[in-house]
Amino acid sequence: MSGAAARAEAQAAISVPADHPAFPGHFPGRPVVPGVVLLDLAAEAARRAFRLGPLRRIARAKFVAPVGPGQAVALQLSRRADRPLAVAVASDAFSCEAEFAPPPDGTDPPA
Repeated sequence: MSGAAARAEAQAAISVPADHPAFPGHFPGRPVVPGVVLLDLAAEAARRAFRLGPLRRIARAKFVAPVGPGQAVALQLSRRADRPLAVAVASDAFSCEAEFAPPPDGTDPPA
């Protein structure tokens, strides 16, 4: 089975409400969702989509457009069969690769 052909994919949407506590200081007059908040929401979406354990690390991240309060961000999530605990996240605003622990129940995540 080749890594390129054997992929699990999912979609998710995230947004951060205007009353989120990060906005008052990030940035006054033009609020922008902090990157760490986007990464946290993307990691949670990946955990739910692929039944993964806790986030272990973000291997890389790139932010290409600001995200404002309440703005919806569509995520494309993908996981290769040869790396079942790694998830690539892509969107119009940012991309990242995250690595997760196995699920808490000790089972292997579904391929």
